[in-house]
Amino acid sequence: MHIDILTLFPQMFDSPFGASIFKRAIDSKLVSVSLHNIRDHTHDKHRTVDDYAYGGGAGMILKPEPIFEAVAAIKATIKEGAEKLPVILLTPQGRRFCQEVAGELAGYSRLVLICGRYEGVDERVRQHLATDEISIGDYVLSGGELAAMVVVDAVVRLLPGVLGSAASAADDSHTSGLLEYPQYTRPPLYKGWSVPAVLLSGDHARIAKWRHEQAIQRTRQRRPELLEKIDLP
Repeated sequence: MHIDILTLFPQMFDSPFGASIFKRAIDSKLVSVSLHNIRDHTHDKHRTVDDYAYGGGAGMILKPEPIFEAVAAIKATIKEGAEKLPVILLTPQGRRFCQEVAGELAGYSRLVLICGRYEGVDERVRQHLATDEISIGDYVLSGGELAAMVVVDAVVRLLPGVLGSAASAADDSHTSGLLEYPQYTRPPLYKGWSVPAVLLSGDHARIAKWRHEQAIQRTRQRRPELLEKIDLP
């Protein structure tokens, strides 16, 4: 997968994309990322990317021209399928990001993410350029960069070969519709707190049953609304 990110602050991505699982995925050529500075697509000496809102109001609005031109430049490098390229605007007004959406995006070979800033993005970007709008939650950030990092991390870890085991992603919270069951490791006894005996039994069928029951119980306690979306046996 290749991911193009349009941003005013490409340096923000150096640390998260240069460590841990994501760096290994890049080194293994399972994913590649191109950071595009929106200012590089301006044509005035001040490299202006924002302006006052028509009609008044506080804050500045990102201009449409550099964003359209940045996406056009990306599409010009694509030999086939440029018209079908997903162009995603990170915005609090978008559809809620979740594990299901992450899985959907993981099915693409290339994604473009637009990071908004300031008071927002000119509406014509939303209407005539973006093919999708995504929000990572009901709150407002200073810009779309952190949201892009969240989306990219959640998507990339679903790509084949990125995690050490395919089962790692399959057992994650929300993948099955349930929260993940409790996890334990050594030592078996710590400060008087013991690991559940069933996990030490070696009986894989009992362990699987216990984990499923615990996942249901935890979901019922913490996120009961999730149980309405799945069919339990």
